[in-house]
Parts: sequence; structure tokens; C-alpha cells
Amino acid sequence: MGKVVAVVGATGAVGRVMLEVLERRGFPVDRLVPLASARSAGGTVRFRGEDVRIESANDFDYTGVDVALFSAGGSVALELAPKVAAAGAVVIDNSSAWRMDPDVPLVVPEVNPEAVKVRPKGIIANPNCSTIQMVVALAPLHREARVRRIIVSTYQAASGKGQAAVTDLKEQAARMLRGEPAAPSVFPGTLAFNVLCDWKAGADDYSEEEWKMVNETRKIMQDDTIGVSPTTVRVPVVHGHAESVYVEFERPLTPARAKELLAHAPGIVLLGDAYAPGNNPQPLLAEGRDEVFVGRIRADLAMPGALNLFVVADNLRKGAATNAVQIAELL
Repeated sequence: MGKVVAVVGATGAVGRVMLEVLERRGFPVDRLVPLASARSAGGTVRFRGEDVRIESANDFDYTGVDVALFSAGGSVALELAPKVAAAGAVVIDNSSAWRMDPDVPLVVPEVNPEAVKVRPKGIIANPNCSTIQMVVALAPLHREARVRRIIVSTYQAASGKGQAAVTDLKEQAARMLRGEPAAPSVFPGTLAFNVLCDWKAGADDYSEEEWKMVNETRKIMQDDTIGVSPTTVRVPVVHGHAESVYVEFERPLTPARAKELLAHAPGIVLLGDAYAPGNNPQPLLAEGRDEVFVGRIRADLAMPGALNLFVVADNLRKGAATNAVQIAELL
């Protein structure tokens, strides 16, 4: 039976990918309702070969909507999501607004699909992009040997900050190649040919992004004792987040067993061959794909039984839009 599906924030970078993913995965959409700000209302988006009129998110009557995919930012989600849920829709929100609410499940379908069943507020939260790909890679290992400690360093793409950030990166690079100053307009410094830590400050000299990885990992994996020590970094890549992950287990795990587990895990592409230059998960390999790519699996040289992995995914797809649509598929 077809569903009435609303996409709130349909004109944004993630919202547009949500439309692509709904179409590509054949989600049973009987009627699509693209929604955005009043400024964008009246325009159109393409869906299944047709132009569909954009409505105002604040003025729309959500009665009859089955699923509402939100990608409109935290402030909009805080104000609008409860109203949409009260009208009868299940809200799947991509912002950080509801992620740590104890009455809102935080879901990665490959990891904790059962969590969608209990949603007292009618809202389901989509995790942070960097958290999603890491827990997809670690969940099969956690079930086997119990993760105790994670040290993760991220290499995150510009598109994680929105389309304006991608434009800023490209303009910076063009100016620098002409021998001109970078003149960043979105980032707090030069990202072209450089790396930045550009998220808002959090507690204890960690960024907000780093704390998201700590708290969300524990909630999704349902274990508050897991130690997570993150360092998040922005790199001059357009799409695709990469992560270097060190993980300790309750019971020692060999690289061979880890590869065996990951080779059969849902949502993962394993690059399990021996190290060679260029033989590693890369953002360009993951771009436009829904899977999480995992490689460079090797025993840690300092801690027996611990492993190192390299994990890459398209941050706009599995890190955002695809995960939200997969949650809708669970429903």
C-alpha cells in the first residue's frame, strides 16, 4: 500500500538526496509532498520524472501524512516535528535536535532496528553522519567480542556542512590556484589544501561533533560503558567521510575473524586484501553509494587483541538520507 511521504527541507543538500533515495530504492510513495521555507514554496523538485510543487513547511496541513522525513535543521525540527507527529505522521529527523531525548529512538537499521518499535513522541532520530558509518562497521564486531574502547579520528567532507560549504571549498581552491588569497566565506579558515576543526566548541575542549560521536555511539549500541575518544577533522573533500578507528574488545578479536564477520554483514563493502598503495576505502569509491566501505583491518601493534580499521561512507547518503529512508522502510 502506498504512503503519503513528506520531505521537510526538500530543497537542501540532504533533502534532495532523500528524494533520489526514495526513488532509487523504490519506496512505496503514493504521494510525495516536498516542503521547504516560504521562500522556496511554489518552486518544484523532480521525482519519478515529474515536477512536484514545493509547499511551505510551516503552513502545510500534515493530516494524512504517513511518514515525514526532516532535514531542515535543529530549530525547525524542535518546533515543527511534534506538531507533525501529533497530526499522525511518523517523523524521522536528520538534525541533532532529538537524538539524545530518552523518548526518541536513535536508529541505524543495520545495528538497532528493533528500536523503531518504541517511539512515544512519534519521532525517530537519524544519527550524526560520522557516528552512523562507524557503528555500522563496529556492530558485527561488537556482537562477537563486545567493544570496550574506541579511538576514532575522522576526515570529514565539506558537504557535511551543507552546499554552501562545498561552494566555499571550490572557490577557495580556484582562488589559491590563481595565486590569490583563499578568502573563506563559510569555513572559519582555509580548507582548500588544508585541514580544519570547524565545529562549535563542546565541553572539556572537545567539539560538539566529537561529543555527538561519544553519546550517540553509546545510545545506538545500548552500552554506556563503551569508551569513545574522538577527534573530528574537516578535509578538502567534497563528498565522503573517512575514519581511522582503533577498537579494543572484551574478548580478543583477530583480523581474520573480523574480516569474516564483516564480509557477511549487511550494508558493508569489505576491502579485505592485504595492504598495497592505493588499496584502501576512499571517498571517491563511496560517493553515490549506500554502503559503508571497510578496509585496512589489522591487529594493533601496541595492544594485543585490538584492531585498527579504515571506514568510509558517502555522508549525504548512508550518513544522512539513505539511513533515514531505511528507517522508513523498517516502519
